Amino acid sequence: MLELVSLNRLFSQKVKIVSIGGGTGLARLLLGLKHFVGKNSKTSSLSSKFAVSQLTALVTVTDDGGSSGRLREEFQILPPGDIRKCMVALSEDELLMSKLFQYRFRGAGDLKGHSFGNLFLTALTGVTGDFLEAIKLSSEVLAIKGRILPSTMSDVRLVAELQNGETVLGESSIGRSTDRIQKISILPEGAKPLPETLDAIEKADIVTLGPGSLFTSLLPNLLVKEITKAIRASRAFKIFIGNIMTQKGETLGYSMADHLQAIYDHVGELSFDVVLCNQSTINEKQETNYRQEMASQIKIDLEALAKFGVRIVSKDLLADNEKVRHDPHKLAFSVFEVCNSAQVSAALPTSMIRSQQS
Repeated sequence: MLELVSLNRLFSQKVKIVSIGGGTGLARLLLGLKHFVGKNSKTSSLSSKFAVSQLTALVTVTDDGGSSGRLREEFQILPPGDIRKCMVALSEDELLMSKLFQYRFRGAGDLKGHSFGNLFLTALTGVTGDFLEAIKLSSEVLAIKGRILPSTMSDVRLVAELQNGETVLGESSIGRSTDRIQKISILPEGAKPLPETLDAIEKADIVTLGPGSLFTSLLPNLLVKEITKAIRASRAFKIFIGNIMTQKGETLGYSMADHLQAIYDHVGELSFDVVLCNQSTINEKQETNYRQEMASQIKIDLEALAKFGVRIVSKDLLADNEKVRHDPHKLAFSVFEVCNSAQVSAALPTSMIRSQQS
């Protein structure tokens, strides 16, 4: 848990943030956090206390489906899709360049289904001979407010053991599974992170995990063992950002406590300081749409969560969209808000902390 000396450091300077995840969830968080970076902080009076000096996105690289999977197999590169989403989220120009990188080709030819951003990253990798350099150069093109690092440069694949005893290889196949996942792992198990990643975690003031798909966006990062070791050793303020909905093929029937338990079962205790949850209820239309996938809003089971010894903070994080998504600005603001209240709430009884919901 966060020590007092770390709290003092957190409140006395511009903060360094490491955000871990993948897919749409991490991109939504980054979209909000970037407004706190450097001189562009204009979200609220909190921005004067929490200007971000360094924002690092740590992104999973296990995708093997769709455009990313095709490019991965044909050109032997890491899957670019999740990295592209984070680039667009952090880009200074959210209009033309982001639309260009997100543009997906139609038609019936070989380009069908590919996004321009994925092809751009693939082309730059071919030109430079280095996927990491391609990320850096693409980030310069988009003038992103932060930096993006893959969780590993190894060609990692996901392996799932299901409750029925079956073993499934590959993220896309795992996502189509109808049976509950018992255990997830990566091959090779000894995949190494970048030195920059370990340095960023060591120097971070805030580390966030989530939101994102539990087994295919969050855990793949943590299964790179040195990353988990670095998080555990870090003196940063650690926040787990809970998903809003359960997910077909991964977490149907899961409560918020089930999500945390799955993480601890796979990688051990990470000593989160806060679990940040959405407290707003989805509307009837959203509930009907998600019911078709057997998905439902995740239950925030306070009694079960209490055994983890972590503060539970519930706030309105819901975006006004047809699909259920986190609102980027509400989410980023809440990350800083829970840090802002850390000094006070650390001294309060647990019952009082839980009652501080807005």
